[in-house]
Amino acid sequence: MSSLDARLDALRGSSPPVPHNARTLAALTANPGCDRRSLLDAAGIDKDALAAHLGLPRPLRKSRLALSHDVAFERQVTGPNGAELLRLLRETLGLTLPEVSYEDLSSVGDANASSLQLRYSRTRALILSAARDPSDARTLLDHPVLRLTVAGHQAYLEPDAIAFQRHDTAQRQGTFHIVEIKSFAVIDEADNTKVTAAVIQAAAYVLALRELLASDGHPPDHVSDSLVLVTPLNFSDRPTATLVNALQKIKSLSRHLGRLRRLPELLDQLPPGTTFDLAAGPDEIPTRPRSDLAAALATTRPRYTPGCRQHCDLAFHCRSEARNQGRIEALGTEVRDDIAGLETIATALALTDGHLHPSRDQAHIVQALRHAHQVHADLLAGIG
Repeated sequence: MSSLDARLDALRGSSPPVPHNARTLAALTANPGCDRRSLLDAAGIDKDALAAHLGLPRPLRKSRLALSHDVAFERQVTGPNGAELLRLLRETLGLTLPEVSYEDLSSVGDANASSLQLRYSRTRALILSAARDPSDARTLLDHPVLRLTVAGHQAYLEPDAIAFQRHDTAQRQGTFHIVEIKSFAVIDEADNTKVTAAVIQAAAYVLALRELLASDGHPPDHVSDSLVLVTPLNFSDRPTATLVNALQKIKSLSRHLGRLRRLPELLDQLPPGTTFDLAAGPDEIPTRPRSDLAAALATTRPRYTPGCRQHCDLAFHCRSEARNQGRIEALGTEVRDDIAGLETIATALALTDGHLHPSRDQAHIVQALRHAHQVHADLLAGIG
């Protein structure tokens, strides 16, 4: 075991590590400056268990009905033998009729954890075979498994499908496309928060597929920057496919994964002996005092935004911290960005009323704050 692994294990304590998936990786891009999140994710710490012990509300999760709807729509798109999905791919990617070779990898292995390794091995073999000889390649891989290196560890990822588009077989080349199947409606192909979330998840799959191909000497451009997003058309049950450019999200996630390599630096900033172990007893019930756990969390630097409530189990804890400390981010992302460089509400108010003198870099921010204060005062006077 490496020194870094030992330090991360000490942070996690006696609990087994929680593996990464596409959603946890997507959350990295949602709040890239949060050192707390970086440390907890790198150590594989169960943030939901921390939140439960602290008595925090949880982020909204999908209902069983919504999950059942997701499964039903995916089955409609992929069965039988991916016929509907292949039709959509022919329309979206311009696949020719002979390009209809299909393989469902969900049947590889069984329901235990080792099946992920088996499915990954089969996925890898098929992907590399297609990259080496496009003339003898599967057009569509259903339920594949990929691996991505995250903070020095391998995370298994499960995209809905991978499509292979042959080009010039004389030049022995082709392009892989990540396919994501979502049951939410996209009205007139307009972008929305759900589409953005799907694109961020797809970025993790693209990076994993490029990592697989790079291990065999293939360049990154063999994997498309565009996601094939399959959703219901408007409010109907009819599937439609759209090509969505994911380049910016791919670059963003790549940067944030690289940032996890700063872990030794982040760990060095923690007081000796820091741990987030819940000290579960023989009955699996945590015995660690809540105040002790909160104090341990306070040794890490958070970066709260209101959007954290959509994807992080500790969001309400970080919000309470921000409010108690009077930090600017408690007022929202737009306010934080508008007065970037000021950390607390008290500082902003003191600069506004003249109790503090601004530095040269703060002059334009203070001018805007005082203007806003004057407008507010004039409005109150008018109301009075």
